[in-house]
Amino acid sequence: MHADEVDIDVSLVRRLLGAQFPQWADLPVEKVDSAGTSNAMYRLGEDMVVRLPRIAGAANDVEKEHQWLPRLAPPLPVAVPVPLGRGMPAEGYPWHWSVYRWLEGENPTIGRLAEPGLLAKDLAEFVAALQRIDPAGGPPSYRSEPLATRDAATRAAMETLRGIIDADAATVAWETALHAPVWSGPAVWVHADLQPGNLLTARGQLSAVIDFGCLGLGDPAVDLIAAWYLLPADARSVFRTALGADDASWARGRGWALSIALMELRYYRDTNPVMASIARHVIHQVLAERRC
Repeated sequence: MHADEVDIDVSLVRRLLGAQFPQWADLPVEKVDSAGTSNAMYRLGEDMVVRLPRIAGAANDVEKEHQWLPRLAPPLPVAVPVPLGRGMPAEGYPWHWSVYRWLEGENPTIGRLAEPGLLAKDLAEFVAALQRIDPAGGPPSYRSEPLATRDAATRAAMETLRGIIDADAATVAWETALHAPVWSGPAVWVHADLQPGNLLTARGQLSAVIDFGCLGLGDPAVDLIAAWYLLPADARSVFRTALGADDASWARGRGWALSIALMELRYYRDTNPVMASIARHVIHQVLAERRC
């Protein structure tokens, strides 16, 4: 998926474990089938997972997750990754890596949600709980910038995708988001990447939130992207009502969803069919909502 992606396989994982975590070296190692773009995951035994960054940009997230996830986890209503070990660069692998506790559940599938309204309420509860956590000392989110600073890159993506998407309608939707009042309140904790591959569900309910690589402080509207990445229109209103999102926040959240999806579709359309399909869905949902 990436020009600068390192080679990772079961053999490498076994060598790293053998050298640094010999107590786990004899456990079965199996690659996890995932559409994730930043990390490779290998299940370790029954109740652990090894997670290795694929690219340098993701490697910077290892320390952040080990530092902050144990502090953020207690007040959150669903499970989040539990760090069990932090590996060192070795065996030709250049970055730090992690061993986490395995979290059971399945990624939600767009269009096949068992209980969309229930999932909307669960997501809102998670987002609200995360925002209530004391922000003191927290790092800026990977997506902490004002929408306006993404203008050039977002428009470039739209032009690249002209003919694949309705670029004119996307431009109107994007400009509407840019005209929304900017966030003037304090920065709060945001996950900033609430999309299907980063959520686990069980029996229709949210059971865990994973991949906190974009974690940090920012505009709470960033986490509203879940409305278009996951939820049908009727459940979207449940999510909004539960969070009490005003018109300005909703407009910014829609803008974030559109901008992220445009860039994902441009980047992954030939290399990651799952990500590309999700991005197309988000763009369609945003434009359909703007036409209503």
